[in-house]
Amino acid sequence: MNNFYLKNLESDLKKFLSIFLLTMTIGITTGLAYVYYTTNMTISGTEERFNGSPTSLKTEIPEEFPKPLENMILTTHDHIISFSLISFTIGIIFYFNSIISGKIKLFLLIEPFLATIMTFVAMWTMRYIYSSFSLVVMFSAILMYLCWYIMIFISIYELSFKK
Repeated sequence: MNNFYLKNLESDLKKFLSIFLLTMTIGITTGLAYVYYTTNMTISGTEERFNGSPTSLKTEIPEEFPKPLENMILTTHDHIISFSLISFTIGIIFYFNSIISGKIKLFLLIEPFLATIMTFVAMWTMRYIYSSFSLVVMFSAILMYLCWYIMIFISIYELSFKK
């Protein structure tokens, strides 16, 4: 049983962790703004971002070109590493909260890792096999971001308000 909780930390460490989580929230939200800007957070926008814009004439220049293999590999590499580190750092702080425990806590800790894998498997499937996997990309990403925001909110709440 864990007897070490965020609420029991010394004041300076609470402030440090809260500012870190706030900064992380800004970064995560900026990433979501970029997704909105490039896809309008729609199924068709997501498909077009990776598979290219449809054109009616062979001479017409598409607004979006299909993502090349090299770009897919680089995007996957960068995002899986950064999402893993984001999930780990938020998760390790959230682990020591006293508000949520048990299976819900375990789900919130593990799900972002599973969603990261699911998102990028679905992204590759959407790009090269079946474009309707954009639904899986969107669903898994929503679940991942939701878990991150919940863990951050609970952690900041305990660090700032719980005695």
